[in-house]
Amino acid sequence: MQIQTKFHGNIEINKTEIWHFPKGLPGFDEETEFALLPIENNTAFQVLQSTKNANTAFIIANPYTIIDNYSFKIDEPTIDLLKITKPEDIMVLAILSMKQPFEQSTINLQAPLIFQLYNKTAKQMILNDNHFDVRHPIRKGGN
Repeated sequence: MQIQTKFHGNIEINKTEIWHFPKGLPGFDEETEFALLPIENNTAFQVLQSTKNANTAFIIANPYTIIDNYSFKIDEPTIDLLKITKPEDIMVLAILSMKQPFEQSTINLQAPLIFQLYNKTAKQMILNDNHFDVRHPIRKGGN
C-alpha cells in the first residue's frame, strides 16, 4: 500500500503494519489508521504517520526512557476497546512537541498512546492524573 508521508515522502507499507485507532486521536477523530515509521539514524524517536493524510504525523517516543517514575493505570474503557488481557499485550508511547533548540522539546505524559500488540489497535488515553504534564521536558534532567 502506497502512502504519502510528512517526513518520508511517498512510501510503501504493508497493510499488516497499520495500527487502527477506532476512535481516532483527540482533535483528529477522522484519522483512524496510522503507521509507525522509523527516523533515520535515530532509534529513540519514531513517526506516527496517518495513512490518509500526509500532514498528520507525530514524533513519538517511549516515555519510560525519558522519565524514570512514569506509571499510570489503564482505564477500563481502554482495556475493553483494545481487548487488553495482560500487560505484555501493550506498548506505550507518547507524542513529542519538537522545538528549536532541541532542549526546549517536550513530551505529553498526560495522554499516552496505548498500542495493543496482538490486534494492532491503539488509543490515546487521557489521564486524570495531575502528576504528569502535557509538556514535560525531554532534556536530560527532565525527570
